[in-house]
Amino acid sequence: MLPLQGLKIVELGHYIAAPFCTRLLADLGAEVIKIEPPEGDPFRGWGAQKDGHSVWFSVHGRNKLSVTLDLKSAEGQRRVKALCARADAMVENFRPGYIERIGLGPDVLHADNPGLVIARISGYGQDGPYRDKPAFGAIGEAMGGLRHLTANPGQKDYPPPRCGVSISDDLAGMYAALTLVSACWGRDRTEARKGRILDLDLVSSVFSLTEGMLPEHGLFGWVRQPAGAAIPTAAPTNTYLCADGKWLCIAGNSDLIFRRLMEMIGRPEISADPRMATNGGRCAHAAELDAAIAAWTKTLPARAAEVALEAAEVPCSRLYDIADCATDPHFLARDMVMKVEDPLLGPVLHPAPPFRLDGVAPAEMVRWTGHAAGADNDHVFHELLGEAR
Repeated sequence: MLPLQGLKIVELGHYIAAPFCTRLLADLGAEVIKIEPPEGDPFRGWGAQKDGHSVWFSVHGRNKLSVTLDLKSAEGQRRVKALCARADAMVENFRPGYIERIGLGPDVLHADNPGLVIARISGYGQDGPYRDKPAFGAIGEAMGGLRHLTANPGQKDYPPPRCGVSISDDLAGMYAALTLVSACWGRDRTEARKGRILDLDLVSSVFSLTEGMLPEHGLFGWVRQPAGAAIPTAAPTNTYLCADGKWLCIAGNSDLIFRRLMEMIGRPEISADPRMATNGGRCAHAAELDAAIAAWTKTLPARAAEVALEAAEVPCSRLYDIADCATDPHFLARDMVMKVEDPLLGPVLHPAPPFRLDGVAPAEMVRWTGHAAGADNDHVFHELLGEAR
């Protein structure tokens, strides 16, 4: 049995953040009803298509029931209210104030279901001077402090690259999932069983990951600057070019691992240097360490260097692309690459849920792939809500 089986969630989500939140909850067994506009979630038009169907949506909409409603119509609003009246939680990621304007605000939904947990995800949050500004994930990276750090110090005339995935949306979705489950747990432990309104945003979600940067700035006035592939707080940790033109990430962070690394590359005198005895000392001389390691990696293909370092128990990895992930024996042994049958696409690969539960195989968490828009209208409206046909 999946742990969230029986938890009922209505998703008024579009694009990424709210649907990612509910995908996590659905993978864990929650009943998620995704409400889309009559033409479908605009996200269905993103990415590769096969026979007019979104490949990405196969994952994005998995384990959810899909219904289509016009939220601006009286019938659509009536059905949303009816679904929320039977639900534990509702998740939405419209701009602040939108659901109030169409008559589906928290006061309206709580009038029918006082215990409803309402998770609201937006660009900047439900209050503050920026609440009404539009935002997408890139804005979360930019304002949250992440994009400043992705710059390459040697390429100051080039824009700092984005993360490569929708990290702001995914982070906000994960925080929303955690907060939603926490709110439901807290509600169900009180006699009043009163629901709560949760306020998540993209910018704050990224900002929360800035580790020691804020206290460093507050105490010392420091502003952490881009460090490229290195980590400014640990050394040696960087990504090094190998003889075959491929990159190898090496993390020699601890004192013991650092000594093993220097022995492995034939430079034990470096670890014996008193300047390198502590992490602080190594950080101060990181360029010297990187030069020594890079000189060694340039003599070997990436895989050979990786094997040698693994034998010395030094953390390392080649930089994987998705083809490497899809065929790696560890990913396969952990069932992280799942081949599932999608009625709209045929056989397709999905990333498995990243959580492991004893007694539950990963395949049990992926019950079905993303449905066509409105595929579950009949089941939801007539069987769950009991409307006459």
